[in-house]
Amino acid sequence: MSESTGPQWLDTLIDEFGAPGAGLAIALENLFPPLPSEVILPLAGFAASTGRMNLYAALVWTTAGSVIGALALYGLGAGLGRERLLRLADRLPLVKVRDVERAEAWFARHGAKAVLLGRMIPLFRSLISVPAGLARMPLLQFLGLTTLGSAIWNTTFVLAGYALGERWSQVTDVVSAYSKLVLVLALCAAAVAVGVRVIGPGRGRRRSGSGAGSARPRPPRSREGR
Repeated sequence: MSESTGPQWLDTLIDEFGAPGAGLAIALENLFPPLPSEVILPLAGFAASTGRMNLYAALVWTTAGSVIGALALYGLGAGLGRERLLRLADRLPLVKVRDVERAEAWFARHGAKAVLLGRMIPLFRSLISVPAGLARMPLLQFLGLTTLGSAIWNTTFVLAGYALGERWSQVTDVVSAYSKLVLVLALCAAAVAVGVRVIGPGRGRRRSGSGAGSARPRPPRSREGR
C-alpha cells in the first residue's frame, strides 16, 4: 500500500473497495458530520494518483455517496418532523441541536440557494438536507441542487489531492482557513440582518407617514377649457 497519513479505517476501506469505498465514506460523512470530507476526498484523489482507484470513478462514486447521504437526511426531516428530529439530534454524540437550528434558519432565508451553496460549506453541507426535508422541498429540485453542489465540492478536493500527491493532507489546512472565513462572513451577515431589522421598521414608518401626508392636499383643478 502507498504511504498515507489518513485514518486507518479509511485507508482500509479504499484498499478493499476502491472508489465505491470512498463513496461509502462520503455517504457516512453526510450522516455523521464529524467525519471530515476534507480528509476523505483529498485522500481519494491521492489514491487515484497512485493507481489505487480510477480518478473518474472516484469523482462519480464520491458524488453518488454525497447524494445518497443527503437523501437519507432529507428523508429524516420529511418523516420525523421538527420536534422529533431535534430530540433525536440532542441524543446523538457530536451533533449539536444548535447547528441543526442554524441550518434550518439559513434554509428559511435562502431556500433553494441554501441547498446548492450549503453543499460547499463545512458542517452545513450535511445538515442543510434536514430543513429541506422538513419543508418538503420538491424532491427532484433537491436532488438536482444537491448533485450539482456536491459535484463541485467533491471535484475540487479530489483533484487537489490528486495534484498534491503525498502532500494531500495540506488540503486540510486550506479548508481550516476557509472554514474560519465562512464563520466570519456568517457572523457579519447575521449582524447586518439584525441591524436591518432594528433600523428598517423606523424608516418604513417615516416614509409611509410622509407619503400619506403628501397625498392629502390636491391641487385645484384648472377652469380652463370648460
